[in-house]
Amino acid sequence: MQGGSYSYRLFARNDFSAFWALFTDNLINLIVLSGICQFVFQMPAEIVFGRIVPGAAVAILAGVIVYTWLAKRVAEKEGRDVTAMPYGISTPVMFVYLFGVIGPIYWSTQDAMLAWQVGIGAGFMGGIVAGLGAIIGPFLKRVTPRAGMLGTLCGIALVFIGTVPLATIFEDPFVGFASMIIILWGLVGRFRLPYNIPAGLLALGVGTLVALVIGQASISFDGVGFYPPVPYFGDLIAGIQHLFANPELFLVLVPVQIYNFIETMNNVESAESAGDHYPVALCQVTDGAGTMIGALFGSPFPTTAYIGHPAYKRMGAHSGYVIGVGVIIPLAAFFGLLAFLNNLIPVAAAAPVLVFVALSLITNTAHSVKPDHMAAVTLAMMPHVSAFLMVKWGSLMGALGGFGVEGLPQLGDPALTAALLQQGAHYSGHLALSQGAILTGLIWGAIVASIIDGDFRNAGGFALAASVMSMFGIIHGASLHWPDLSAISAGYLIAAAFLFIYPIFHKDDALENKNLPTDEPRPLGDT
Repeated sequence: MQGGSYSYRLFARNDFSAFWALFTDNLINLIVLSGICQFVFQMPAEIVFGRIVPGAAVAILAGVIVYTWLAKRVAEKEGRDVTAMPYGISTPVMFVYLFGVIGPIYWSTQDAMLAWQVGIGAGFMGGIVAGLGAIIGPFLKRVTPRAGMLGTLCGIALVFIGTVPLATIFEDPFVGFASMIIILWGLVGRFRLPYNIPAGLLALGVGTLVALVIGQASISFDGVGFYPPVPYFGDLIAGIQHLFANPELFLVLVPVQIYNFIETMNNVESAESAGDHYPVALCQVTDGAGTMIGALFGSPFPTTAYIGHPAYKRMGAHSGYVIGVGVIIPLAAFFGLLAFLNNLIPVAAAAPVLVFVALSLITNTAHSVKPDHMAAVTLAMMPHVSAFLMVKWGSLMGALGGFGVEGLPQLGDPALTAALLQQGAHYSGHLALSQGAILTGLIWGAIVASIIDGDFRNAGGFALAASVMSMFGIIHGASLHWPDLSAISAGYLIAAAFLFIYPIFHKDDALENKNLPTDEPRPLGDT
């Protein structure tokens, strides 16, 4: 600020490097979803590249416009530079829509068009649910300790955004290592690269060049054309009608959209921990509206404020990096360039960028919560490990079936569960933890952080809420159902009762946590 005035610059030099990181993140999602729709669900290219991808691009553009405006407003209000919220397709929710909504419709009817219609109908209705999160979002943000919100994000970052791409790198080390070392040098180590080349751009370029040399990438113009975004009112209405005719699909739709607006809330908290303060309710409405717009233009997949804001903040980005994504992604979608990039850029060349995003989120969390609360962060991460195991166990069984192994029992078969337990694989426990993992992680992180702070009423409130949610199958259940007092629900009730009642009869200093000062870390178990 000079002379009492301040003008926020939308574009900064560091936006260029941040752009390549966010662009890569969105590009990978678009490549994955288009590949699954085209080759697993047998959707014709006209639907995939002519409707779904342009629709997703319209949704991304709409959200980028709002988040750019919001960053400018916050920056000018506070008189300092801020980093706009990253935005794009929600990766975890994308897979739920693919295999929980679109897949079952296709497999039961073999009708790719109907599967797409139901998908956009589910996306539109899901956007309404996500937007309604704005009603309770500010309250949840106020009562939920930061360790709970950031801890469950760290779990996603660790297993899905970090570990899976890292495995991809090791599957293709010639390409992956060439890209990874540049990311570590330029983004993690923060060393200056020759001629100030953005590390993300150089990593993609080097990885792609290596892939071309060894024959793992190709230059192909198949699928390149003009695909203008068009609203699909009739198809949207048909999809919504099918949803209401088959209400069991809402049992998948509602919980995953609850997850989506919780994810938005967590990502806003992540941005706040990095120093940028955004209104959580407005962000949730933006994500819901963006999802609804995308559905109208042909994309079933929900959009959200992205995980990883601290990484872009650390780069020194303003708003230019999201504006760049909001321009390039639609251009690539409308002119069919996604198919070209899909052939050209190998996944292993882009994967190191995702590893960097995971590293940044976890390290930023460690710096933004009290050292005592790292116990809460750690516990909040654990349900996502269970979710990862369930996904991979399911993939293993699917691969065995596809390989021709006959007589395979289904996961969950009592005899198989008993056999797994004998081998030390706790299927039942991991299954329960995996169902609603983001909510479970948030709840247990909040309980632990509240107990550490001596706020037993808040901890008891989260345990009671968990009991109610588990009764209805929102967490620890395969789908929504009428309330049922399970062993897990009863366990939460017992924990809530203890947290509410015990302090009433023990109002002494033993209930006050008088540990070391919060700016000094201490080992677990020290007193």
